[in-house]
Formats: sequence, C-alpha cells, structure tokens
Amino acid sequence: MSAEPVRYAFDSFALLAFLQGEAGMPRVKAVLKDAEKGRCQVYLSWINLGEVLYITERELGQPKAREILAHVQSLPIEMLEATPQAVLDAAHLKATHRLSYADAFAVAAALEHRAIVLTGDPEFESVQEIVQIEWLTQD
Repeated sequence: MSAEPVRYAFDSFALLAFLQGEAGMPRVKAVLKDAEKGRCQVYLSWINLGEVLYITERELGQPKAREILAHVQSLPIEMLEATPQAVLDAAHLKATHRLSYADAFAVAAALEHRAIVLTGDPEFESVQEIVQIEWLTQD
C-alpha cells in the first residue's frame, strides 16, 4: 500500500515567487515538477490567483496579467472554486486570526485538503497552530 502523495496549498506569495523568480522560486519549482510527475498535489484558490493577477496588472499591466493567467492554467495545479463553504471557512479564519482575507482562502484550502501551506508570508505565523506550513526562504 503506497502512501498518499503530499499535498500543498499555494498562497499568492508562493506563486509570485515562482513567477517573478524571487527568493523561494527554486522550492516552488521543485514542488510543481513533483506535481507534474504525480508525486504531490498542488491546490490554489481562485481568490489567491486573483490576488496574483491584480498585483501583476497593477505593476506590469493587463497584458502581462493575462499572460500569467494562461501560464498558471498550464501548470499542474488544481484550481479551487470559492464555494459557499470555502467563503464561510475563510470568513471564520479571517475573523479569528490576523491574516488577509485572500490568505484565509489558502488556509481554508489547506485545511480542507489536508495540505501544507507553501508560503514565505509572515502573516501565516498566526495560523501555525492549526495548519502545517512550509516556509519559503526569503534570502
């Protein structure tokens, strides 16, 4: 009997690190390569992708944001809908922890799918006791 593959939930920090070649990019790239080979599963909420897209559009323009969207959709990532339950879970997390609403969707996804949050965002320190976090290096 083989073990279940490791599951990861990306937040916008992890995705931006990968897309922009920032610190943490090698680890995100390795996780995506493992996902491609079926060694792990990767989840991303549409809310977190929306955060990446508005940041990209604000900094680099709408054409670049559309390019990023197409690229992300080609990656081995399971996109998660903002279902009514996900919204309720994220709202509860936001009400009870110090993190952004978008980050609450990443935590909700990790809790639902028994996944590890992959991030370098210090806001996630507030949820370390309820969800497993793998910290990306910031150097």
